Amino acid sequence: MADSLEALRRDVVACARCPRLVTYRAAVAAEKKRSFRDEEYWGRGVPGFGDPGARLVAVGLAPAAHGSNRTGRVFTGDRSAAFLVRAFHAAGLANQPTSERRGDGLRYTDLYVTAAVRCVPPGNRPTPAEASACAPYLARELGLLPNARALLALGGFAWEALLRTAPAVYGVAPAARPPPFAHGACHPLGPGAPLLWASYHPSPQNTNTGKLTGPMLVELLRRIRGSFPDGPRPRGS
Repeated sequence: MADSLEALRRDVVACARCPRLVTYRAAVAAEKKRSFRDEEYWGRGVPGFGDPGARLVAVGLAPAAHGSNRTGRVFTGDRSAAFLVRAFHAAGLANQPTSERRGDGLRYTDLYVTAAVRCVPPGNRPTPAEASACAPYLARELGLLPNARALLALGGFAWEALLRTAPAVYGVAPAARPPPFAHGACHPLGPGAPLLWASYHPSPQNTNTGKLTGPMLVELLRRIRGSFPDGPRPRGS
């Protein structure tokens, strides 16, 4: 049977490969944050979200405890999501500047968003074994997004995950010397493969200190869209 994004979604939501993450995501969902105490937390693996025909695929680290682990949609319901989706909207990739909950009307055009690890990790730090256990999901996802022309790593963890995953997905040779991560960096993965781009992660640690600003991210997104051979696709097309 042919694979599909829907089949992948079901597998991610049902995944219980990593005992530490399964225990932690359930504990967070049971304890809740005081400001969300009346909400039902998702508390499962979080699938990707966006346009199946996207040319840009953005990859983050993992769900946030009271963001995606609560809402069930990647980069939704926390400060990182608020910053990121404002930039997506300003760059013409989202129909609205907010990402608060599933079913809030958010749609991406020419953009698909996912994460390297699908369950919230304690301290936002997956172990190497957990990252390896989740890697097949990212590989499957990239293989199911055939129009991708650019991969945007949101942070160094995603940058390294994509460098490890891309050769098997796109049939290219691994980098002889891993390219360094830096905001705005662009690395050609190989013939026929998408370009790999880098951005600082939109975490409050980066955005509150000015390490990453909205204009910085919007400018990078516009550069990426401008690099497509046929130019940006209009919003809503």
